[in-house]
Amino acid sequence: MELNVSTASQGGHAVVTATGELDLYTAPRLQAALAGLLRGDVDRIVVDLAGVEFCDSTGMNVLLSAMKRIKEQGGSLELAAPRPAVKRILQVTGLDTVFTVTDDAAPALD
Repeated sequence: MELNVSTASQGGHAVVTATGELDLYTAPRLQAALAGLLRGDVDRIVVDLAGVEFCDSTGMNVLLSAMKRIKEQGGSLELAAPRPAVKRILQVTGLDTVFTVTDDAAPALD
């Protein structure tokens, strides 16, 4: 399955929306989108996971790496609306205590 990634940003805030499966083969697409934002002047990234049906360790590592980089720049990365399967991976790995995870869909940028 494919992974579609779209980004929207305004001011210092960005929303990254991912849909599909986040795995070894598709993670570079998300990594490229996040890296592009991290090179800019973004200080808050919300990754909307509502459309992600599956996420493996490669996908989690992409998210962790991006969070580490934005924190080094004084910013934050949040995960929004993960589906039950993705939420379970976060809980089993303990990453639900590392990431800020919200059940609500990512905020729209006005």
